[in-house]
Amino acid sequence: MNNLDTLFGFHQTALKVREQRQELLAANIANSDTPNYKARDIDFAKALQVALASNGQAAGTKGAIATSSPLHLTPDSSKAGAVGDFGEVLYRSSIQGSVDGNTVDGDVERNAFTDNAIRYEASLTMLKLEIRDMLAAIQNQ
Repeated sequence: MNNLDTLFGFHQTALKVREQRQELLAANIANSDTPNYKARDIDFAKALQVALASNGQAAGTKGAIATSSPLHLTPDSSKAGAVGDFGEVLYRSSIQGSVDGNTVDGDVERNAFTDNAIRYEASLTMLKLEIRDMLAAIQNQ
């Protein structure tokens, strides 16, 4: 691990975990009318601890086949109850029962999605400020 990894590693890892959570929340919103769909989420704090303990590498990526294109297929690790990239993907409990078995509450999901997006932007801003400070130090300003 070099000095740049030490400086930027936390923010990079937090952004990866937030991205995974954002994908789950978006899937919940998209499936709000799907019968028997179970809302999924991750515990961000626990997932971040797991990710930091593994030096920011997603679970199962050590020794994984490298891909040269974003179009290459990768294993789908976001299924509920499975171990996701940075920890276990959990079912969200339903606040109010549904006749069709769907556990998505649109208001809860939109609030969680917005909160996660704002926190993602805050992490990007902090990272940007650290880069700006480092550039200022390099340029002796």
